[in-house]
Amino acid sequence: MTRISIAITLLLLTAPVLAQSGTPEEQKACSPDVKRYCRKVISEGDFSILACLQQNRSAISKACRKVLADHGQ
Repeated sequence: MTRISIAITLLLLTAPVLAQSGTPEEQKACSPDVKRYCRKVISEGDFSILACLQQNRSAISKACRKVLADHGQ
């Protein structure tokens, strides 16, 4: 769980419009989707997780889609 939270925070840091790390609420919104859809790529790094979430955009939760959209993803 900690690794997923760190990965989500770091992936949010890669968004060009983001000036600070993801909030706990943002991390909470995407953690279940990362666990469900992106477990295989967690060890590959943040860009892999971001790509996975984007590839699964239609399947991930509305809350996580909003987080991605809010950060220009």
